[in-house]
Amino acid sequence: MPDPSLTGRYAGWPAGAARALLAALLALLVAAALVPIRAGEGDVAPAGGTSAAAPRERDADLVLYDHVIARLRHGESYYAVIAEEHRRHNYPLRPGFAVRLPTLAHAEAILPHGALIPLSVALLGAVLLAWWRRLAEEPDGLPLRTLAMAALFFGASIGTIRYFFVLHELWAGQLLALSFALHRPGQQPGRTGRWFAAWCAAAAALAIREHALPFVLLMAAFAAWHRRWREAAAWALLAALFCAALAWHLHTVAGLLRPTDPPSASWITVRGLSGWLSMIVLSGNLRWLPHAVAGPIVVLALFGWSAWRSAAGLFGSLLFAGYAVLFMIAGRGDNFYWGMMVGAALPMGLAFVPTGLGGLWRAAFPLDSSTNPIVSGNVAGQ
Repeated sequence: MPDPSLTGRYAGWPAGAARALLAALLALLVAAALVPIRAGEGDVAPAGGTSAAAPRERDADLVLYDHVIARLRHGESYYAVIAEEHRRHNYPLRPGFAVRLPTLAHAEAILPHGALIPLSVALLGAVLLAWWRRLAEEPDGLPLRTLAMAALFFGASIGTIRYFFVLHELWAGQLLALSFALHRPGQQPGRTGRWFAAWCAAAAALAIREHALPFVLLMAAFAAWHRRWREAAAWALLAALFCAALAWHLHTVAGLLRPTDPPSASWITVRGLSGWLSMIVLSGNLRWLPHAVAGPIVVLALFGWSAWRSAAGLFGSLLFAGYAVLFMIAGRGDNFYWGMMVGAALPMGLAFVPTGLGGLWRAAFPLDSSTNPIVSGNVAGQ
């Protein structure tokens, strides 16, 4: 019999359940190849982006942040600047969630010109090194470490593209990938584990973008489930401190509103599978692939995480599935960059797809007569 740690999470499933999951996975792969990958309402983004003959214009969101950072470098106040720039670029100020937290703008305004490139490379290196070490400690991680690292580099290298440096999701997503890799949970109830470095990285991500909050809440839930009460309290405290800071941010923005300021269009769009795939594909390096290929790759990556029989695999599958549901419900077409929140580490799941599919197939169609209830029942009755 193969080592249970090397057969994936689904190897021990009953045949009926395994066949149902195989059928559902196949249907989802077909749907992922057919649904449109949209960058905006009614707009289907080209698989390869803009052609070389037509230089890409800077996106309006990025221009807005460029102007804000430039004005902060001249000593202006963030909230006065952000209100003026939102109105000048026809961006809404209400509700206050439409206005980004000031953390990243202040950081980029303080840093010298040219510092963001080496900083992004250093952060990418930290993500790769942290995952290299964690994979050596996880079941089934060491044999597949090289393949997993290649997939991680494919997903996380988007963080070194200068064009996107003003995007909050870019930095927050890299920091979440780092936090995930640095976390060493105590596997037994009551064990402390090593989590402070992960807590710090997640706190930095949360200070940049509120979309990191689901990660923090899931960390708190996992710690509480395993009765690591001190760690659970630390994650809960981080969430509480952030909520207080966010309330202050929203209150400050509310004080800048004018009666003529229009409201934002709703972020609740319920775009379903197309919404999730669009955010992941268009916000990362998968955008260079044909959409009929990129969509199924995203589905397989999530399947790979779910099939990895380890603490990291369980946490990752719940994390990425949770964001998938959120992206199916919320987010307009022009919010596709939200996918950067999870796009760095998600492709790592591809390394565990062969093991997961192999175990699932053997569970669905067992060849050993001892696993066949009809045969084993007849033998037992003789």
